[in-house]
Parts: sequence; C-alpha cells; structure tokens
Amino acid sequence: MGINASYTSFVAVGDSFTEGMSDLRPDGSYRGWADLLAARLAAREPGFRYANLAVRGKLIGQIAAEQAPAAAAMRADVVTLVGGLNDALRPKVDMGRVRGHLEEAAGLLAPSCRTLVLMRSPGRNGPVMERFRPRMEQLFGIVEEIAARHGAVVVDLYGAEVLGDPRMWDADRLHLTSEGHRRVAEAVWQSLGLPAEEDWQAGLPPAVLPGWAARRSQDLGFARRHLLPWIGRRLTGRSSGDGLPAKRPELAPYEAAAAERPS
Repeated sequence: MGINASYTSFVAVGDSFTEGMSDLRPDGSYRGWADLLAARLAAREPGFRYANLAVRGKLIGQIAAEQAPAAAAMRADVVTLVGGLNDALRPKVDMGRVRGHLEEAAGLLAPSCRTLVLMRSPGRNGPVMERFRPRMEQLFGIVEEIAARHGAVVVDLYGAEVLGDPRMWDADRLHLTSEGHRRVAEAVWQSLGLPAEEDWQAGLPPAVLPGWAARRSQDLGFARRHLLPWIGRRLTGRSSGDGLPAKRPELAPYEAAAAERPS
C-alpha cells in the first residue's frame, strides 16, 4: 500500500463503535469514524460504494453469523472487522469461543476483499478499564494472531495514549466523542497507506479537573443514566441493538458530501 492507493468500495462490520455512537449529527443519527472514512475515500474515487453493517450491542458470535457472510458477498476493496469487546466486558466470557468466532469472521472476509482491517480497540482510562484490562489485552493478542494468519492490517488504537483520555469519551464512558471518531478515521486512513493529514495520536492540552463535588455529581449521573440500564440489559439478556437494522445494509454509491465533516 502507498499514497497512490485507490479503493473503490468499503464495508464496515461490527458493533456500536463502528455504528458511530456517540458521534451525533444534527438530525440525531450517528456518523462515526466509518462514515468519515468513507467520505474521505469517496472524495478520491468517483463511484465509490460503502456499506456499514454494524449494530450496537452485537457480540462477536452475532457479528460472525449475521454480518460477516453478507460483507464477504459484497467483495469490497476494504473491510473493517471490529468485535469481541462487548464479549470481553461481560461478567463471564469464554475467550476460546471469542477466538473461534473472530477466526470464523476473518476466514470469511479475508479472501473476499483486497484489504482486511482489524483493530486493537481503545478504552477509557479509569477503574472499569483497569478491571477489564487483562481480558482486553487477551482479546487484542487474539486479534494480532488472526491478523498475521490472514494478512490483515491491525490498527493499534489501544496503544494510543490520547484515546484513553476521558475527554475523548462521551458521558456514557463507553463510546468516543466526535473528536475521538475523527482520530480513528485518520488512523484507519493512514493504515490504508494514504497520506496523513494530521497526527492522530497528538495529545490534548493539560486537563483542568473539576472539583470533588462536580466529579461525584458526574459519577452519579453516569450511574443513573448509563451504568444501571447497562447492568439491567446484561441481567435480562437484552441488548441495546435488539431489533435494530444495520445503518447502511447495501453496498451503494456514497458521495463525499453525504457525511458531514466535524466542525
């Protein structure tokens, strides 16, 4: 791959990270790094086509069974596969099964596309991250092994210190802000051998921490609006994506102007 690389189509496969939560457009729909990347690729290639099969809350077994076969049939130039973190964040998980499903999905996708892209996903620095860090790093070791076996590109978002900064994360502490999604789009862009527009790993200015009372208020609000509903879904076997369709299920023409650039 090099700066003259040309890509005529892109299919994104995954969960809420790839769907684009919490990067909201003015109309209330989600944009996210995959839409931003598609817009930039479309600006280089007339007739560019894009599909995004990602649905929030999906486990890697669902991604492998529901999204990977459809994506493989599209035979796109670029396919991104990001999944397994929803599994790793559950109270109990069989990492052997996660490995098997990731291998199943990659085995379908790698032969069907020109470039398969996997990722070491970012995580918000804090107590939740520390609790699940060993499991996440086990997942990312599996990702590296599978990528090596299938000749896939790995984008190391986990290793980027700036993407762990809490300011890059929405109030739910699970999804990146618009700035975080913009940086991920740039990271994938560069991984495809395209010319860098910025240093996506550049640090943020020093943080000004709120006072103790403000932090406790933020923690209570987070628990009430986000953490307790998330626990409730886990206990009842529900998912935030139940019944939701893919955001862009067909590999269809995509114009550069179709996804707004962040302000």
